[in-house]
Amino acid sequence: MGKAVMIQGTGSNVGKSLLVAGLCRAARRRGLSVAPFKPQNMSNNAAVTADGGEIGRAQALQALACGLAPVVDMNPVLLKPETDVGAQVVVRGQRLTTAKAREYGALKPQLMAAVQESFARLRAAHDLVIVEGAGSPAEVNLRRNDLANMGFARAADVPVVLAGDIDRGGVIAQIVGTQAVIDPEDAAMVAGFVINRFRGDVSLFDDGYALIEARTGWRGFGVLPHFAQAWKLPAEDALDLGGPARGAGLKVVCLGLSRIANFDDLDPLAQEPGVALTMLHAGQALPGDTDLVIVPGSKSTRGDLAFLRAQGWDIDLAAHLSRGGCVLGICGGFQMLGQVIRDPDGIEGEAGEMPGLGLLDVETQMLPDKRLSEVGAVHAATGAAFRGYEIHIGRTTGPDCARPFAHVEGRPEGAVRGDVRVAGSYLHGMFRDDGFRAAYLAGFGVASTGGYDAGIEAVLDALAEHMEAHLDVAGMLAVAR
Repeated sequence: MGKAVMIQGTGSNVGKSLLVAGLCRAARRRGLSVAPFKPQNMSNNAAVTADGGEIGRAQALQALACGLAPVVDMNPVLLKPETDVGAQVVVRGQRLTTAKAREYGALKPQLMAAVQESFARLRAAHDLVIVEGAGSPAEVNLRRNDLANMGFARAADVPVVLAGDIDRGGVIAQIVGTQAVIDPEDAAMVAGFVINRFRGDVSLFDDGYALIEARTGWRGFGVLPHFAQAWKLPAEDALDLGGPARGAGLKVVCLGLSRIANFDDLDPLAQEPGVALTMLHAGQALPGDTDLVIVPGSKSTRGDLAFLRAQGWDIDLAAHLSRGGCVLGICGGFQMLGQVIRDPDGIEGEAGEMPGLGLLDVETQMLPDKRLSEVGAVHAATGAAFRGYEIHIGRTTGPDCARPFAHVEGRPEGAVRGDVRVAGSYLHGMFRDDGFRAAYLAGFGVASTGGYDAGIEAVLDALAEHMEAHLDVAGMLAVAR
């Protein structure tokens, strides 16, 4: 059986996913067979796996860092929030049920068996498994039947390295406070800590670092400076989508839906120098100089359609089109562009129907079966071939489907309005394909720089080198057992 080590964090979004990806690449560069594992993840940004399921997007990136195709065992439990109090529960890549938070607690004991089986398969197949926690072990109100942090670490006897985020402030209290509130038996699983996202003169934190070591008795594995290229890696958390546009030229705006899903579609566009991509947040108006609006995927299509209207974005879209702008709807966004969305069985919430934006002459009916597949497609307008994936429920039909966005295995896919300025497709990942992205952007007079996948590989190598330079990576890998 292979060894394992787990990265837990003092909170959500402290950089655990990035640290695991960097460790995975560092271990691979040492000649080890390594795999990522996250027992329980909560994210609407999922990846379709080689074995026909779905896992969190971060685990797919970590698999890439390991040189592996993503498989469902890398993230056996995925929670996909549909409302503020409920989420779809995906087990080994397939939907099990939809549960409210209190109901999910009752499922945890049976889910632990699935988690341990997936972990055992990965350990049997690899020299090393690097595990990522979720949230924080300091959430002691969730400790009973815990799958995500110390509950898993204790059950699988996996040593833990605790990561704190100094960029948030209060990192001393983050780490010392974690030890103070968790059970002594849980604290004994912690082999040490790292400080993440430091900016400036690291020596200024020497006293704070020594204080943490003295107060906790835990070993420090180092202070990691902010990794400037992190934005180039696919983000899993919608919180990472903000910030100013980095490029200049074609102005692309994505609507920041409340249940946005599979927004990795945007990552390749964000890295094009000829594209200025921005995320429109709640309460903001669509800029008048926007060239292209992307209506992204959603885990709750009707709920996010109501959210879109509450922001006044339906009015903004009508004005945008009257100015000659273009709109692209992807997956749930495609469904919103139609005339009506029907959900008679209440698959995504309460049963019922809702009028769409009326920008495409199509209508959608939600169906219980989810389509999960990687596909090859040909863009109808340019003839560019590309790879993408489908991850959706619902079937969309109507007159505008006679003008498909693409062809998949000979069948028409998506829809385009007669004036070609509004289009919709169920295909995610299309912009990752260099050839398609170049052809699509050429239609707006923009030249693509290409090389997206090669760029991701280069950033993962740079991340591993950055961690090797500033952390005791050998020491962190050595605590694995």
